[in-house]
Amino acid sequence: MSKLAFVFPGQGSQYVGMGNELFQSPSGRRTREIAREILGSEFISLIEEGPEEELQKTVNTQPAILLVSVAAWQQLRDAGIEPDYVAGHSLGEYSAHVSAGSLDFAEALKVVRSRGELMQGAVPNGEGGMAAILGLTTAQVEEACSLASERGVVAPANYNCPGQVVISGEKNAVAYAIEVAKNLGAKRAIPLNVSGPFHSLLMKKMGEELRQVLEGVAWQTPRCPVIANVDGREVVTPEQTVQALVEQVSGAVLWEQSVRHLLELGVDTFIECGPGKVLTGLVKKIAPGTTLLRVEDKATLEKSLAYLKESR
Repeated sequence: MSKLAFVFPGQGSQYVGMGNELFQSPSGRRTREIAREILGSEFISLIEEGPEEELQKTVNTQPAILLVSVAAWQQLRDAGIEPDYVAGHSLGEYSAHVSAGSLDFAEALKVVRSRGELMQGAVPNGEGGMAAILGLTTAQVEEACSLASERGVVAPANYNCPGQVVISGEKNAVAYAIEVAKNLGAKRAIPLNVSGPFHSLLMKKMGEELRQVLEGVAWQTPRCPVIANVDGREVVTPEQTVQALVEQVSGAVLWEQSVRHLLELGVDTFIECGPGKVLTGLVKKIAPGTTLLRVEDKATLEKSLAYLKESR
């Protein structure tokens, strides 16, 4: 029996004007109004009109992507499409929990706004960094980080897909790991334009601060299993959820492992709900034979619904 997974993007997929067509539907309008009530009209106009540099700030990016991702998922729900599993990349794990019913959307907005504030303030600006290493095996990237860790904290942060691992840590250590990776034969090593060393041990203290926020939330048992970034396995209870989201801040995002686990569970169709097509690109490299659909505007929604109608 073929299974369906909804996947939700993380930071980096944002752009000014995202979600505009989704907000035209009744559920999209309602969702946008909830966000307006909680985060204000300025926040909504930032998504719709920019400026881009304000939208790029972690504290704005996180709730903005959550809002658009939830609006995308609701279009599928309104059409009667339910997933067997859900997963999200980093921030996207919160969108996944909203879609699974384990987290109320209004609460999710407040939580990710707090998460963004905590992440933005966790490490003084300029002290940490991240870089994408392309064209090495996972073991080679781990070796590069291990050799560079004499210069400071550095480790893999995102196992995105074969040949693409993001590293994170202290600036000097990341720079040295880039050199080592190039010597090991990396095709490219690209420093990322981020405001901090996310998913590294430097965020551990922030994780405990986030725990207090998460423990103040009324978590529910999810309607379908949510695949956690920290171990690529299902979380099904509120306790597991909080622990996974705390660990996620300072632990690596095991995206490739999560997708492989979904394949083992019988998933053969993935729908990316939200802005951009980063996850579609990653899943394509991890699982070339699977069906990949997206919902980020009217055209992608119609195309996905037409395919699902034919195949079900």
